[in-house]
Amino acid sequence: MKFAFAGIDFLGGVFEALVDAGWTPIKLFTRPCDGLYDHNEAVVAQSRRHRIPMQLSRIKLADLDALAQTHGTDWALVVAGYPWLIRGWRNRAGYALNFHPSPLPVGRGPYPLFKAITDARDSWGVTAHVLAEEGFDTGDILAQETFAMAPQETHETLLAKCQIAARRLASGPIARDLPTRWRAAQPQGEGSYWPRVTDADRTLDFRTDVEAILRRMRAFGTIETIVQLGDNRVFVAAAEGWREPHRHSPGTIVHRYRRHIVVAARDGFIQITRWSPVAVADAGQLGR
Repeated sequence: MKFAFAGIDFLGGVFEALVDAGWTPIKLFTRPCDGLYDHNEAVVAQSRRHRIPMQLSRIKLADLDALAQTHGTDWALVVAGYPWLIRGWRNRAGYALNFHPSPLPVGRGPYPLFKAITDARDSWGVTAHVLAEEGFDTGDILAQETFAMAPQETHETLLAKCQIAARRLASGPIARDLPTRWRAAQPQGEGSYWPRVTDADRTLDFRTDVEAILRRMRAFGTIETIVQLGDNRVFVAAAEGWREPHRHSPGTIVHRYRRHIVVAARDGFIQITRWSPVAVADAGQLGR
């Protein structure tokens, strides 16, 4: 099967898995990345390795027409980590499918991993579905893999689990049996849409309990959480905590040692061990 890939390194293993399964890449659609949270170096390297054209701008009908003129409809458009809704693929591609990091229909939206952890879910998954032209992540399900979430799950471990599961779906049911699964695709039914997180979602609330605060820390991991310490807003990369009765108001700084700061929570204390007044996403902008 020939395929065009639309995505970034986030689920770029799908590209590699399809190639390893014998599929032939014909074009890469990707997007500019910040090099901190979003990366496309691996998929760009794949496009160069296979000597296929690459496009950074949004897919338009003219792009799909060009592929159809060269390959007919004997190709698949495979989407994984692409931010724009793609319309007009029918009658131009034989198949169009998206890999989404959630057990659909739960967790539609741009990036549901953070909320999966803050909601303390006990299982998660990855879904391959028909690419819908109206609405994100709503197409009929082609294949799905679910797995357990650990009580101390972090953003990084959940991301790795999703990446591994996406590769398995790509190399297994999708690569081996897409036409059959396409004919038997199952409608999703009612589901939930989780919007893009905001700074408010990343902000730690010391009025909550220690476990909830640490869970939010784990949910964002290297993306960093935000803490208001007096008049200062800082970006937290690492913290620990413990439960202990006390009479301090939540948010009170009760101890400092070098760069470690201990803050009172509702039912204990949070020790912030790695933090910065500048977000990691902005650090590279200093001095420009």
